[in-house]
Amino acid sequence: MMNSTAIPDEAPFSETVFLNEPSTEDRYRIIYEHMGRIGSERRVGNLLLHLANMARALVAADRCSVWLADWETDTLWTMAAHGVSEIRIPLSSGLVGYAVQNGLDVYIDDAQNDPRFNKEVDRRTGYHTRSILVLPLCGSNGKVLGALQVLNKRTRAGSFTQDDIRHLQMVVASASASIENTLLNEEIDDTQREIIFTMGEVGEVRSRETGNHVKRVAEYSHVLARTMGLPQEEADLIRTASPMHDIGKVEIPDAILKKPGKLDPEEFKVIQGHAETGYQILKKSSRPILQAAAIVAHEHHERWDGRGYPNGLVGEAIHLYGRITAVADVFDALASKRCYKEAWDLDRVWDEFHKERGAHYCPAVTDALFAGSEEILRIRDTYQDN
Repeated sequence: MMNSTAIPDEAPFSETVFLNEPSTEDRYRIIYEHMGRIGSERRVGNLLLHLANMARALVAADRCSVWLADWETDTLWTMAAHGVSEIRIPLSSGLVGYAVQNGLDVYIDDAQNDPRFNKEVDRRTGYHTRSILVLPLCGSNGKVLGALQVLNKRTRAGSFTQDDIRHLQMVVASASASIENTLLNEEIDDTQREIIFTMGEVGEVRSRETGNHVKRVAEYSHVLARTMGLPQEEADLIRTASPMHDIGKVEIPDAILKKPGKLDPEEFKVIQGHAETGYQILKKSSRPILQAAAIVAHEHHERWDGRGYPNGLVGEAIHLYGRITAVADVFDALASKRCYKEAWDLDRVWDEFHKERGAHYCPAVTDALFAGSEEILRIRDTYQDN
C-alpha cells in the first residue's frame, strides 16, 4: 500500500519575508537537478516528493501538494505535500477536483473568493491559501492521474506568472510519464507480492501452520534487515521473499508432513528435501523477488556452524537473506503456539538465541533480533493466530 509523505516546510510562509523571482538560469538548474532523480526513481512516493520540491523551488511557492486520483472510489488524496499529512477529499471537491475532472489548468489569484475553492482543507490544516495554481497530471491514454498544486507565491508581487505556468507545464508533461510508469511498476510488484504471499501460505497450511506465520516471518525479516542497516529497497525485498521459505513442502507427502509422532531418519531426510525443492521451483525466474525467494527457500535451514542443510554451508557462505529468514522463522516457531506445542516463555526464547548465537544463528542477525525486540514483539501481538 502506498503511503503519503508530509514534507517539512523549509521556511514557513511570512507576509513580510519575500523570495526573489527565479531567473531563467535558476529554473533550468532546478529542473535539471530534479528531473534526473524523477526519471530514475522506482518508488512513487519518492518520485512525487522530488516533484513537489522541484515545483515549489521552480516558481517560488510556499507549498506544493501532489494529489493522486482514485477513480474507483471518487477520491483525491495527497501522496506528497509540504507541511501536512495525508488529506483525502471527494474527487469533485475544490479547485484540485475541478482541474482533475476537467483536465484543465487552474490559476486563481484570490482563492478565498473563488466559489470552487474548498475552504475545509484550510480549516483542517490551519493554513491560509491565497494564490493557487493547479495542473492535472495526465497519463498516456488521456486519463488524469492526479494533479500538481502550488500555493502562495512568495515573491513581493504575490502572483504566479505566465513563466511559472509555462515551466510547470513543461515539468508536468515530462513527470507524468514517469509517474504513470512507476505506478504501473508498483502495481506489478504488488501483484507479485500477493502471489508470493498466497503461495507461501499454501506451503504453511499443508504443514498445519497458519497464514499468520508467513505474515509474521515477513515482518520479522523486515525488522531484522532494517536493524542491520540494509537499504530500504533490500529490506522490502527480503520481506516480500521470506514468506516463500517453506514452499518446497508442497511436494512432501501428507503421511510424513502431518505425522503426529516423531519422524524416523528416512522421513526426516524427506522433510529436509523441501529446501532443495523450493529452490528448484523458484530459481528459474529472472525476477528479483523470485530470485531472492529461491535463496531464502534454499538456505534458511543452513546453520552458522555448518551443521545445517541442505549443503552444510558455514558462516558468511550462507546468503544474508537465508540467515535473516532463519532467525525470523525460528523465533516465530518458538514464540508462537503451534498445533504440537505451546508458545515458549519469552525469557526462554531469548535464552535460546543467546545460547545459539554464533552456533546455529549468525551473530549479527541475532544481535539485530535483540536490538529490534520491541518492534518484533509488537508484530507478534498484531498478527496473533486465531
